[in-house]
Amino acid sequence: MNKKLQAHIAVLLANIFFGINYITIKFIVPSKLGAPALNICRVIGSLILFWCLYFIKPSKAGIEKKDIPRFFLCSITGVVLNQILFIKGLSLTSAIHASLLALVTPILIIFFAAWILKEKLTWLKIAGIILGISGAVILILMKDVSHTASNIFLGDMLVILNAIFYAFYFVLVKPLMIKYSPVHVVRWVFTIGLLFMLPYGYHSAITTNWQSFTNLDWIYFVFVIIGATFFAYLFNIFGVAVIGASATGSYIYTQPVFAAIIAIIFTGEEYDWIKFVATILIFSGVYLANYKQKII
Repeated sequence: MNKKLQAHIAVLLANIFFGINYITIKFIVPSKLGAPALNICRVIGSLILFWCLYFIKPSKAGIEKKDIPRFFLCSITGVVLNQILFIKGLSLTSAIHASLLALVTPILIIFFAAWILKEKLTWLKIAGIILGISGAVILILMKDVSHTASNIFLGDMLVILNAIFYAFYFVLVKPLMIKYSPVHVVRWVFTIGLLFMLPYGYHSAITTNWQSFTNLDWIYFVFVIIGATFFAYLFNIFGVAVIGASATGSYIYTQPVFAAIIAIIFTGEEYDWIKFVATILIFSGVYLANYKQKII
């Protein structure tokens, strides 16, 4: 098997893991543990594994002093706020809503790249941004007829905020990815992120009744940390290195498909015509916004 095919398979697996992640989190948050507890466990667990990679294959460990502020900003946007808003939002809304709203990220990346990096914003991209946001608004305003969400409006808003900060992260991290290896960047982004995550999730983690976890709960928990965080990030990094950021980023469009199939089968969520219209608008928006444009 050639390296490019391995990379495509790895990136596909990463997005399957992300798609499954929407459901597994809903199975354990907040019924078994709070969102802050899962946040800190997710960061600590992944961080340990990323540093294990360093000790297995040592390389340059430090970062230059002038890059520290940007690493801090990337940690706050890409790990701290991104993780906190995503898990809390997902616990309140439905899995299908969250997975579709996550597709707003590529659209927001175009917008923030035009604002921060001064990249050209064409009328086609503007039309794509409008279409994508219109689809997101439809999802936010609709009611949850499948009764899998406790507060769908608040949950959707938090997922949108998550997408905003994640888009900021993608724009901010681009210069670091050029200067350092992707694994090196992610390792330090998680390391710095832990400093901010500890005060947020420490109390929730130590007060969690871990003895109440069933074997199935532990499987969900371990999958979120190892499968949907460590391996998913690692597989995406491998994809960026071998097939490029554009090809790797395009696989994000498969996440709602996997999430919807699993949600319909295991949680009884419904995929109605309103969600279909919102899906068409969001996918059309992403396509127009990225037409003849490489994803960052």
